[in-house]
Amino acid sequence: MNKTILRKNWKWLVVLALAATVIYRVKFAHTPVTAHTAAQNAIVAETMGTGTLEPRIKTTISPRISERLAEVLVDQGDEVKAGQLLARLDDGELKRQAEVAEATLAAAGATAERVRVDEARARAVEQQARQNHKRTSELFAEKISPQSEFDKSLEELRVAESGLQLALAATSEARQQIITAEKNLAHQRERLSFAQIVSPYDGLITRRDRDPGGIVVPGASILQLISTDEIWVSAWVDETASVGLATGQAVRVVFRSEPGKVYAGEVARLGRETDRETREFLVDVRVYELPPNWTIGQRAEVFIETGRKAQALVVPQQFLQWQAGSPGVFVAERGKAVWRDVTTGLCGRETVEITQGLYAGEQVVIPVDPKRPPLNLGQRITAK
Repeated sequence: MNKTILRKNWKWLVVLALAATVIYRVKFAHTPVTAHTAAQNAIVAETMGTGTLEPRIKTTISPRISERLAEVLVDQGDEVKAGQLLARLDDGELKRQAEVAEATLAAAGATAERVRVDEARARAVEQQARQNHKRTSELFAEKISPQSEFDKSLEELRVAESGLQLALAATSEARQQIITAEKNLAHQRERLSFAQIVSPYDGLITRRDRDPGGIVVPGASILQLISTDEIWVSAWVDETASVGLATGQAVRVVFRSEPGKVYAGEVARLGRETDRETREFLVDVRVYELPPNWTIGQRAEVFIETGRKAQALVVPQQFLQWQAGSPGVFVAERGKAVWRDVTTGLCGRETVEITQGLYAGEQVVIPVDPKRPPLNLGQRITAK
């Protein structure tokens, strides 16, 4: 009879056994935990961003005219001075155009000299005709000279005046030709100067993009030049951190090429535009000292100091947990885990400040095994 009952109900017995095991583990079994005693300590709050090493001033060295690239005089890694010759274009055709402009100017000068002589002659003729007409007019008024002489002198005067006007117009035209020739010569000489590509400032060549022989056009990169006066890390920082940032704040910079070394710096400039996709904005960080073999574009993490306290109640960040969107910690009380709602303050590199809900000397706990489920209220614990 008893065996029959057991065979019919064995599944229920297994379920009851499992339930009893679970209840025992929850109510009576002790969960191993890691404990930390909350204490007063110094804390530094930081905001982290990731960026790249960039120059404040960078220039693409390119030609202003289309021409064959004759020579590149520098290479990447070379330091250059303002006004130093960096590259040279083939200037044979440009020289010939400048020579033609010089000859045109000389011809315009010779023409101007000739028309000046013509103008002087026209003035003399006009003056002579005017004097003759004056004498003829006086004689005609006294009825000494006939009408025909008067008319002839008047006609000669008008012809002389017309000749003078033509000479003056020719002089003006010659003067304009000289001005045009001078401007054309200045233009051709300026184009000739474009064949000499010089550095606009002291800096460093970071890239060489072209070699001699090919045709280069305006805007095409020959060299990349940067100013070494100001090189900083342009880091992307989440927009939620913007309210706590200001220029001059201390910064720790860790380059990925040297993960074990920290470089000091400060916030140099805050961006005023947030990326609409990532919701981040740029913060430019001035680094006081660069790595020995720095490269433009290398990655780095920046940690911006936004707050500091010499004495604050702190716990490691991993002990802070969240329930229903509110922060809290589990505190060890009489061998059990008790939940405490807390208010946080500064968030440091590894610790977080607790301003309310916890007292110095109390122990906060988390499971030893991170794969275990979170602690429950009232769960029995054993500190390891």
